[in-house]
Amino acid sequence: MSVKAFELVPAVERDLLMGDKARINIECIECCGKHLYVGTNDCFIHHFLLDEVTSTKGRLTYSAQKLLHKYLGLKKPVAELRAASALERLIVLCDGIVLLVDMVTLETVPSAAGGGAKIKGVTAFCMNENPVNADPFCVEMGVISSKRRTVQIYMVYEDRVQLVKEVTTPEQPCAVSLDGYFLCLALTTQYMILNYNTGASQDLFPYNNEERRPIVKRIGREEFLLAAPGGLGMFANAEGVSQRAPVNWSESVIGAAVCFPYVVALDEGFITIHSMLDQQLKQTLSFRDGHILQDFEGKVVLASTKAVYILVPLPLERQIQDLLASHRVEEALTLTEGAQRNIPKDKFQILHKRILQQAGFIQFGQLQFLEAKEHFRKGQLDVRELISLYPLLLPTSSSFTRCHPPLHEFADLNHLAQGDQEKVLRCKRFLITYLGEVRSTEVANGCREDVDTALLKLYAEQDHESLLDLLASDNSCLLADSVPWLEKYHKYFALGLLYRYNGQDSAALQLWIRVVDGELQDSTRSDLYEYIVDFLSFCSNPDLVWKYADWALRKDPTIGVQIFTKRPASKDQSGVLNPDDVITYLGKHNQALLLYLEHLVLERRTQKEKFHTHLAVLYLERVLSLLSQSPTDEERVTRAREKLQALLRESSLYRVQLLLGKIENSEQLLLERATLHGKLEEHDKALHILVHQLRDFPSAEAYCLWASSSRDSAYQQRLFHLLLGVYLDRSLPATAQIGGGGGGELEMAAVDLLNRHGEVFDAVRVLSMLPEGWSLQLLRPFLGRAVRASMHACRTSQLALGLARSENLQLLHDRLKERKNPIIVSEKKGCHLCHNTFSEPDVVCMPGGVPVHTHCVAQRVRDSPTKRQLTNSSNHT
Repeated sequence: MSVKAFELVPAVERDLLMGDKARINIECIECCGKHLYVGTNDCFIHHFLLDEVTSTKGRLTYSAQKLLHKYLGLKKPVAELRAASALERLIVLCDGIVLLVDMVTLETVPSAAGGGAKIKGVTAFCMNENPVNADPFCVEMGVISSKRRTVQIYMVYEDRVQLVKEVTTPEQPCAVSLDGYFLCLALTTQYMILNYNTGASQDLFPYNNEERRPIVKRIGREEFLLAAPGGLGMFANAEGVSQRAPVNWSESVIGAAVCFPYVVALDEGFITIHSMLDQQLKQTLSFRDGHILQDFEGKVVLASTKAVYILVPLPLERQIQDLLASHRVEEALTLTEGAQRNIPKDKFQILHKRILQQAGFIQFGQLQFLEAKEHFRKGQLDVRELISLYPLLLPTSSSFTRCHPPLHEFADLNHLAQGDQEKVLRCKRFLITYLGEVRSTEVANGCREDVDTALLKLYAEQDHESLLDLLASDNSCLLADSVPWLEKYHKYFALGLLYRYNGQDSAALQLWIRVVDGELQDSTRSDLYEYIVDFLSFCSNPDLVWKYADWALRKDPTIGVQIFTKRPASKDQSGVLNPDDVITYLGKHNQALLLYLEHLVLERRTQKEKFHTHLAVLYLERVLSLLSQSPTDEERVTRAREKLQALLRESSLYRVQLLLGKIENSEQLLLERATLHGKLEEHDKALHILVHQLRDFPSAEAYCLWASSSRDSAYQQRLFHLLLGVYLDRSLPATAQIGGGGGGELEMAAVDLLNRHGEVFDAVRVLSMLPEGWSLQLLRPFLGRAVRASMHACRTSQLALGLARSENLQLLHDRLKERKNPIIVSEKKGCHLCHNTFSEPDVVCMPGGVPVHTHCVAQRVRDSPTKRQLTNSSNHT
């Protein structure tokens, strides 16, 4: 695809060069700075001064002034011209002779006394633009000699030339280019690279010298451009390797030059311009009768037989902009990156970023969002440039103005989409993704408010699931711009979150309450009421809690009370509510009050009598209320009594007498009365109720276990003996004797008690309590367990007694041994047990001959395990 990279501008018109002499033709040209030298077929050298002129339209033209012309006197065409500006000399090839000519006067330089200033028998020559000689007043030159297969290396001085090297080639060379020690040669049938210093050579590729004119052009350090078969322009370095792809020019190329990043080639009717970056043909210019193409210090000069022209490159930025205007994004980027070496670093970075941004907008307009995003990222686009395409997304307070000159051709998104709503929707989805990615990166630095506000508006409009995530996290959304947008799309819950983020908790709560009450419609959260309760439970502002808790409790007391029961403990006491204040506040919400007291007593284990008593009273009132209803709901009564009974059993902080007074006359709450009597240590009354009034024998046994759960075994034994006594109380008419032929219910309960809990009872005492007429068969389990326990205790005591006797015998043995040895006691010597000194001669000798006080050893004996075992033994020992 074409791009206008160059303009062909006349430099020396025909009239200025030759006037009316029709037979004069241009044979060669050389340009050095502003000086242009032209060699003609009539053996003349013409010297022109070129001045650059910029027109009012910005076009570059040239004004030529002829300074001098000189006849060389050889009557042959001037075949080659090269300038050696350091020497102020022109090196001229004419009639097979190389001459030195003064650049100013065009006079031939006479030979010096030490050597000649001419070289004869030359067919072609070239200059070494990468000289190996460090002498600044000397230039190096490669010469193709008319001798068979020879290339000569010369040093050219101001008034003489000196042969330094002669190199033999496999075939007769016809074109040469020189770089350092490397000769690039076009031989008769092939190209080759030759190192004249080492003699190493590398064949490149064949060509036919008779079919086409060879081209050997140095284009950079150790790199050459060659005309290859098949109409290819091949690149080769000093190692003979091609590091660039070839360009495809015409078969009849006459000359070639490089003006980076382009390769310019001249054939019989056209100038073709290819890119070295992508090898594509970029421009073609018509040029008739052209036969010379040379580049001089970056300036491309062409000549026909009658006139000289200069190929002026258009500014690189203009070329890139032309490519972008044609939507040729990749070519524009390739050209930009390829031109990096020709542009100062700072300027290139600015240019590159802008081109990337423009490329991103072009691809954005083509809905190529992945490519656009990548170019925006690399080009460090101010994200507001993109946001500004979307109407009303930027906050009204934003000070952003678009880049000038503009990065794109779109007025806004509507202009881009041309009414295609699907395209609009896709662009909005892209912006949502892009803003979500960049909002937490450096791209959003300095414009976070604009980014977050735009993102919020898009989320709300598109009903995007990430709206709540945005508002629940750290954000910079502007409240003034966001409120009307969220209200427009009925995002009231999200608006409440925004209020909350901006410290306006009261406004958030008012809005949410209106949604729950049905005044506003927002289906974002079906559990908004629970959310409000949860919000209040974590709210550190007590005033807000007191203000809105009543609404929540009226809505649902069982959930509303969580405002108080779920409040987290705070180390700094901020937001902590006094339980007394909460109980007072909940006075008109009975169910919530009950739940809160349960939270204090049962969950938080608050150890305050008034809370425990209050909860017990509420439980009791609830039970009495249910019992008074007609008909009675037995299931609800049972659940309520279970709660009351559990509290009465487990708590020890409530006022027992108060509760006992409330149920003293209630015959339906006998079990609760028994528990209260137990709290007062009135176990006989409790057991009397359980046994004689309720006839609930399992509860009576359970009562004994509960009442003695935190006491010692003696206390438990006393309770069970008390229960046994109640069962066997003969003063009550309900008791019947088993031996008398009638089976009494209480006596059977007594037998079951003994058989189940026999290990608790004192067997001797039990036997004295039992009626004489009872059958031993009934008590067989109890008696068997009692006998086994007695025998175990007896044997244990005997073991302990035996161990004590053994210890005593050992002590007697030690005592007899120690009597044979003297025991030294003095006021300066201390007791081994108490470490006090001796004041009396009475001592006891421990094993090993250690003296101790008599009272110390007596205390040790009292504390010995054997002594304790003997003390705790039963009477059977």
